[in-house]
Amino acid sequence: MAPTGDYGWPVPGWPRVARPFDPPESTYGAGHRGVDLVAAPGTAVLAAGSGTVAFAGPLAGRGVVSVLHADGLRTTYEPVTAAVAVGAHVQRGDVLGVLEPGHPGCPAPSCLHWGVRRGAENYLDPLRLLGRWEVRLLPWRG
Repeated sequence: MAPTGDYGWPVPGWPRVARPFDPPESTYGAGHRGVDLVAAPGTAVLAAGSGTVAFAGPLAGRGVVSVLHADGLRTTYEPVTAAVAVGAHVQRGDVLGVLEPGHPGCPAPSCLHWGVRRGAENYLDPLRLLGRWEVRLLPWRG
């Protein structure tokens, strides 16, 4: 299955979701403001959509890249060793950097935390960016 909208997966292939989006009940409440995608350390991290790099560098001890998109959304990727600089224009699928090992709560050697928000604090489920899915079912001959 492949996404058909303006956005795509931020890592190659179809990653397993290790931890889903869990919106907080209040602005500063507990929750998970993104999804964790299982991928091997060193995997290329891709721009989920076209936009401008708004941040690229260390933040709170982790490498972070965020991209501002024309529709007003901002996608964020961590932990990532950035290969892009602030102000760079990227297209969907361009390499932003490589996935660093580890991520708190990840059940694998590494997970990409992928987040999206509109405005300062309106976090959204990034999986919804993937739009419609084309599902192809073959007849079952049992």
